[in-house]
Amino acid sequence: MKQTILSLFLLLAVQITYGQELSEKISETEFSIGKTIKIKSQLLNEMRDLNIYLPINYSKGSLKAYPVIYLLDGSKDEDFVHISGLVQFGSFSWINMIPESIVVGIGNVDRKRDFTYPSQSELDQKEFPTSGKSEKFISFLEKELQPFIDSEYRTTEMKTIIGQSLGGLLATEVLFKKPELFDNFIIVSPSLWWDDEKLLDENPKRYNSKKSIYIAGGKEGEIMERTAKELYDKLKKDKKLNTDLFYKFLEDKTHGDALHIAVYDAFEKIFEQKKE
Repeated sequence: MKQTILSLFLLLAVQITYGQELSEKISETEFSIGKTIKIKSQLLNEMRDLNIYLPINYSKGSLKAYPVIYLLDGSKDEDFVHISGLVQFGSFSWINMIPESIVVGIGNVDRKRDFTYPSQSELDQKEFPTSGKSEKFISFLEKELQPFIDSEYRTTEMKTIIGQSLGGLLATEVLFKKPELFDNFIIVSPSLWWDDEKLLDENPKRYNSKKSIYIAGGKEGEIMERTAKELYDKLKKDKKLNTDLFYKFLEDKTHGDALHIAVYDAFEKIFEQKKE
């Protein structure tokens, strides 16, 4: 009996399906939010992918220039798509959270190599055998990538870097050693445990230009939570008059999902200050 009822139900479903007219597909095109450029880095001696998001109103015939947001871990399958979405949303005229901006997602080749300075820890050396080449990567940012972007697109002088995890470690190292490279630093869940936390022992290099520094992290364990807060405290203790400094503990986020909400919060705080 049950089998008979099931058969009648399936027959009725098929008849209903065939009785309905399907919509006619008129066309199909690819949808894209940006472009990928491949460049040859002489300093790194390799090809690098750059994923580029341009503002909706960017036009080759215009003279308007735009700030640039440099995104570490900016591959297509990493953070480029959702961070570009935040930038687009935040720059809508009815939102007006951030200025229209260009996003440069730096595709990874070996993030463990590029985002870490040489560690004296034997455990770090064992678990990250290719590590320790951040100095060369920072030179790439300064001497190759930024000049290329400035020559290829209409850019203002305002530059932002976003880094999470090992990318947050790299962004912190840039802040400490080459602060002039960026105006805004968004540092999320930085891996400051690297090299037995020795980067926190260093004194950041002095700078004269205006900086905005945003540090955030979630529920990520004692070491990650403590070192992120220590970074903030260290910068706050020696806070300069030309620096806006922010810290956010994302209690309901983890290492895996802190970045998106942290960047949104950073955009609100950093660019609200710049409107004043």
